[in-house]
Amino acid sequence: MLESLHDAGCQRDLAGNRTLHMDQYMALLLLYMFNPICTSLRAVQQASELQKVQRTLGCPRASLGSLSEAATVFDSALMEEIVAELAAQLRPLSSHAKLEDIHAILTAVDGTLIPALSKMTWALWKSEQNAIKAPTQFDLQKHVPVKMTITEANAGEIEVLADPLEPGRIYVKDRGYAGWALFQQILDAGSSFVCRLKDNTVYECLEEYELTEDALAAGIVFDKKVRLGCNRKTQEQLSVPVRLIAIQCTPHTKRYKIGRGGPTQGETLLIATNLFDLEADVIALIFKHRWAVEIFFRFFKHVLGCRHLLSYNRNGIELQTYAAIIACMLISLWTGRKPTLRTYEMLCWYFTGMADEEELLAHIARLQKMG
Repeated sequence: MLESLHDAGCQRDLAGNRTLHMDQYMALLLLYMFNPICTSLRAVQQASELQKVQRTLGCPRASLGSLSEAATVFDSALMEEIVAELAAQLRPLSSHAKLEDIHAILTAVDGTLIPALSKMTWALWKSEQNAIKAPTQFDLQKHVPVKMTITEANAGEIEVLADPLEPGRIYVKDRGYAGWALFQQILDAGSSFVCRLKDNTVYECLEEYELTEDALAAGIVFDKKVRLGCNRKTQEQLSVPVRLIAIQCTPHTKRYKIGRGGPTQGETLLIATNLFDLEADVIALIFKHRWAVEIFFRFFKHVLGCRHLLSYNRNGIELQTYAAIIACMLISLWTGRKPTLRTYEMLCWYFTGMADEEELLAHIARLQKMG
């Protein structure tokens, strides 16, 4: 699949001096993802000197300078087609029977923060520290990321999501993405939304629906048809009424104010959606599954090693991110299950030669039996 990238970045190489090609560079990044021994770009360079690595991946010995240059020469946008091809091969994983009848693609939206070095002047955050943000679209049915964008930490995530929006999706979002204009953009794109609102959101109740037994069992406090906003200007940003559902939850009070994580949590969650045809408990279930993207962020940073950036360049960081997305998709394709730490470790044991194929297949068989 990566061979189609072999000639990328060679347009200016009229003399034919390039020895490290894009497909080989991405293969080395995947080696970094699946080998905990590799923790830096220098470790990747050392691995490229090993004869078995060269034979298996078809990669030449790469200098540190060539690996650094690759982050600026190879266009990360070329990876979008590869990721789309892999995503098309994935099948939805069993999650909950009530979600199986939903034909739209459940897509959780959120972002994660990664500290950056001071020399990365484009990665603006605080006056004394730089950082990047990775707004992510996560397929809740396939349990894999389908899109990640690299921006400076101060960039607005709402604007990143809005450009571009795709049809046929249900965007599941937390209160940081609650914007009436964004809701309208999602509707105009032919998609839907399930979004948590702030506890002090102002709205006008148009109709209240009776709660079913399943809704009461799910902790639904009320189910209303409302118009969001308190004046004509805000109401004009969203042309249609929406459904507002309140879900009972355990209040969470912060012991210390650290300036991150949003306001404290009250006794209810307010969920806004344009989906009037689904039961209230199904809407609550959809929002509950949003937490899967938070679990992925931990896997992305702590297991795949993406807390450590292999490049100072935005394009290079995007290449590393695409390699992480491919790694997650490969695990799902190989196992038919969502990526987990235990499965990742077994694959690493197999790739390093400590586990044989029979042991790996037995692990995968146990996973499928559990599923």
